[in-house]
Amino acid sequence: MTARTAREADAARTSRTEARTVRTARTRGGKPPTLEEVAARAGVGRGTVSRVINGSPRVSPPTRAAVEAAITELGYVPNRAARALAANRADAIALVVPEPEARFFAEPYFSDIVSGVGEALAETGMQLLLTFAGGARERRRLAQYLAAHRADGVLLVSVRADDPLPDLLAGTGIPTVVSGRRSAAEPLPSVDSDNAGGARTAVTHLLSRGRRTIATITGRLEVYGAACRLDGYRRALAEAGQAPDESLIAVADFTEEGGRRAMRELLARRPALDAVFAASDVMAAGARQTLRAAGRRIPEDVALVGFDDSAIARHMDPPLTSVRQPIEEMGRAMARVVLSEIARRTPGASVEAGPGEPGPRGGPQQLVLPTELVVRDSS
Repeated sequence: MTARTAREADAARTSRTEARTVRTARTRGGKPPTLEEVAARAGVGRGTVSRVINGSPRVSPPTRAAVEAAITELGYVPNRAARALAANRADAIALVVPEPEARFFAEPYFSDIVSGVGEALAETGMQLLLTFAGGARERRRLAQYLAAHRADGVLLVSVRADDPLPDLLAGTGIPTVVSGRRSAAEPLPSVDSDNAGGARTAVTHLLSRGRRTIATITGRLEVYGAACRLDGYRRALAEAGQAPDESLIAVADFTEEGGRRAMRELLARRPALDAVFAASDVMAAGARQTLRAAGRRIPEDVALVGFDDSAIARHMDPPLTSVRQPIEEMGRAMARVVLSEIARRTPGASVEAGPGEPGPRGGPQQLVLPTELVVRDSS
């Protein structure tokens, strides 16, 4: 077939399709086709059409093909809102951040989580709702919102050990997944990175470069992940035969200003320090500013390592050695876990859940993803 003949054939097919659409619109006075009309065209019952639309496996391949052909020919568009209402679903997942909005937009971690979650939900048709719950009023409002079945599941990020929000959500019965465990005995499904292992690798790297007075800037220690990173720091030093030195530990809050302040404290206590492991790239950026202001060269005088391997690490001067945690993959995994929880609790649910294995002894899923040290010029 020549190119011209192929074009003419395509044009003819398009013309026939348009003609069918016009005939359908004329017969119904321009109104959209109904489920009943699709059923009549396919020669099946209304319930069969509904099962096909909702992805039920209880339909034979020939029947499914007939229904799908009728849908295409009539131009039928399912009413998603009505389907969700009938199934007592909202077709939405809430991503809840118990932090101020300013911190959310300042830290690359959150945007990467959102990107991963959004990618995993893209093929499911589920909406992603972003909400902040940094205070008691916001938490109460969120609980009321979710109690009204406005979302089918919740993803929680940046949760502190003493935050009442996860237990509040668990009490509503809505499937909830946390990013970062609150403790080693986290009762909710969770997705985390190997915080302790990543920190241990970072400090071992600094030791291998001949650094001996290694300080650390931690995040808030009520955050389990921050406590784990501090444990990894201590473990690496202990394995190297170094006794713990509390004067080399400064607690901050995962912000740039926190990194600057903690670095000033460390220099005042131990001016001869020759390396710093910061528990986030954002804090490492703040520490770098303080070191530069104090006349310390990086890495000649003080080696610097961060955690996250965000865009900040790549664009710092010098580029920052950092522990890469697969943040987008963590977001994707969170979405898969919550979808599997929704499917598990909803008989006949057609949500694409992806892999979702129960945890040990049938408990909640606790996924821990590996980290990787990315070595750059700062160390």
